[in-house]
Amino acid sequence: MEQYVIEQIKYGLRYVPSNLIRGSFMKKTAADADAFRKKAGGTILGVCHPDDNFKQISDAHIGWVRFDISFPYEKDGRISGSYSSFKEKCARYKENGFKIMAVTPYPNQFISAGIDPVKQLEKVCAVTKFLIEDLRGLIDAVQITNEMGIPRFTIPLSMDEAARFIGAQAEAISAVKGDLLVGYNSAGPQADLHCKMKPYLKYFDYVGIDIYIGCFANVGGFMWFFDAMLKYLRSFTGKPILLQEFGYIGSGKAKTPQEKKEILMRYGVSSPKEAKNNISAFTERLPEGIRKYAMLVCPDESRRWEFFFKSEFSNHLFCELPKRTKIPGYEHTPEGQAKFFADIIPRFYKKMPFLCGEFIYCYADGERCYVCSQEDCPTETKWGLVDVNGKEKPAYYAVQKAFGDIKKDEGTL
Repeated sequence: MEQYVIEQIKYGLRYVPSNLIRGSFMKKTAADADAFRKKAGGTILGVCHPDDNFKQISDAHIGWVRFDISFPYEKDGRISGSYSSFKEKCARYKENGFKIMAVTPYPNQFISAGIDPVKQLEKVCAVTKFLIEDLRGLIDAVQITNEMGIPRFTIPLSMDEAARFIGAQAEAISAVKGDLLVGYNSAGPQADLHCKMKPYLKYFDYVGIDIYIGCFANVGGFMWFFDAMLKYLRSFTGKPILLQEFGYIGSGKAKTPQEKKEILMRYGVSSPKEAKNNISAFTERLPEGIRKYAMLVCPDESRRWEFFFKSEFSNHLFCELPKRTKIPGYEHTPEGQAKFFADIIPRFYKKMPFLCGEFIYCYADGERCYVCSQEDCPTETKWGLVDVNGKEKPAYYAVQKAFGDIKKDEGTL
């Protein structure tokens, strides 16, 4: 994990400040972004990982959906059942009037299929080319893999290898993509990735970014952080920008010291200091989901204690959102989440002419955190516009109004 953090800091210090400054002096119009929007049928107003409640989604003025492409082959070369199901899902959404942003397979999916994403890059490109041709007419845009630089998605690739992994696929499909909109994304600024992608930018129609201010790290943030990061990325890449993921956690609060102690006692210790004395034994007593994740992204046991107690993973360990983890004025409540969308979506539309659209993460609350596997962890369970039963939350209606206003302004409603 440390190698990714070091690269991000090094490149960030070199490239982020200068592009932040340049981004502040950009033109108020963006002809390339206007052309992109025209090709996309207007500003992209989308959501990640929706269910099949097509009317409810459409009633919120959501016109695009974003989800991952299942790996197309079984190990014996046959088309996989999961991929066939993916195609059927695409067909259902197309029949109901939606456009689809599809995310191509991650490095670990190729590895699971017996393809080395570094040494057998030509096979990776062959798979991606097959997907583009096979899904023609079913998908409208593609994002090549997801968030390279985030350890759980990138391991075992280095950042140089991750950039080649993305760029080689874009080059391979450039002659056959037709009207398909092609791009890639980063988690936050990720200056190292975008620097390494410079030789490949000619193959992309857009560059995407995922921004989650006030939700992950044990620090807060401000709404203008979104402005700064979007302007930085536009300045750095010169491409139309898509906000591929953004959102705000709709529930969660800080744990008291006593509550944290009670959680630790489940795992045989009463304090972080006691856990440090035998981190190996502490790790072994953790729930399987936490243990497996920790050993994947932090295999160095000498750094394991800092990972559990000094990184953002402590939010998962204690199933909490610390007091500082928020944007001032936007509490992690259903009402605070709704206020966030009501304010941020018009802000994007009015202030960012180079921003061609956004995908909200995500449509529905989750029953279990996909990182730590705990049901009561708010970090990856409370993002939805609707709850786990499909009932509209206040955020749903905030998005409905904000997206509807954009469509009215563009004459598409």
